[in-house]
Amino acid sequence: MSTVAPPDVVDHTVAAVWRGGDTIALEPVPVPPLRPGEALARVRFATVCGSDRHTVSGRRAQPCPSILGHESVGEIVALGTGGARAVDGRPLRVGQGVIWSVTLPCGTCDRCRAGVTAKCRTVRKAGHEPLHSDWGLSGGYARHVLLPRGLAIAVVRDDLADAVAAPAACATATVMAVVERAAPLAGRRVLILGAGMLGLGAVAAAARAGASSVAAVDPTAARRQLAQRFGATAIHPAAGDAGPCDVLLDFSGSSAALQQALPALDVQGVAVLAGSVAPDAPVAVDAEAVVRRQLSIFGVHNYEPRHLTAALNFLHETRDRFPWADLVAEPRPLHDLAALLRDPGGPMPRCSVAP
Repeated sequence: MSTVAPPDVVDHTVAAVWRGGDTIALEPVPVPPLRPGEALARVRFATVCGSDRHTVSGRRAQPCPSILGHESVGEIVALGTGGARAVDGRPLRVGQGVIWSVTLPCGTCDRCRAGVTAKCRTVRKAGHEPLHSDWGLSGGYARHVLLPRGLAIAVVRDDLADAVAAPAACATATVMAVVERAAPLAGRRVLILGAGMLGLGAVAAAARAGASSVAAVDPTAARRQLAQRFGATAIHPAAGDAGPCDVLLDFSGSSAALQQALPALDVQGVAVLAGSVAPDAPVAVDAEAVVRRQLSIFGVHNYEPRHLTAALNFLHETRDRFPWADLVAEPRPLHDLAALLRDPGGPMPRCSVAP
């Protein structure tokens, strides 16, 4: 177990600061004194989510300047007065490996009280906050991250590799929320659109849940082949090629693919949409088909604190069944981040940095 000096000794860090467009520069950033209930983590590993590429390419609005990055594994190096607790209630300790939620809710609005904290009316988000704010050190593309009071934090087991745990903070936790919304999957025919990081996680989750069949759709051959390694029983280049299904999970963000897939839903079928996080063409829904086939269509955006723990448990339980580590590339140094974000990215593996 590592030890550190008192919190006020760590007063500066280095971060990759986004200053608009594809301009990212390594800069010194002050570390504020920790307040009660807060924690400071040293970032060990961070994966590059597609939404950050959308930010630097102009497809996604974001405060500027800011520190991007929200799929990270860190190590607790300092705790504020009174310490801090993990989402399961355990007190955090210096030296523990942790991941943390994308969302920081207020905890008091009507949505938070209803258990929908991801849609808190004043939600703040890791890797999305202005640099010159009281949570400027919110992004994972830095040597340190401030973890405010109220942010869901989960402890990473020592036998789970950082490359496997990092995507749990966004991709895998979102998959857990989607699967929960679509449940039950056991004995049902599941069709998954998109075989990127989220889609492959959903393929594995459906296989683990005992789905009678798991069909994956992706136009990229390499991704379709990966889907088979994660439990897909059928693969298709287009949604129109897939047969009837009971559960449709969309991670593609493609309106065209979704338009093709919706007619495949059988009686009392359930569709959960999670990939449409950027503008695309409208999707026409046949209202008569929804009524006559008793269909349900849901949307999921982000996740709840319980899904953070569920994601880590899922990855740990399936670490010997599915090749999770193959989905993440060897980490590059932080000064390579600008090039990684400008790169549109290939089929897989996911890029990463080790700040």
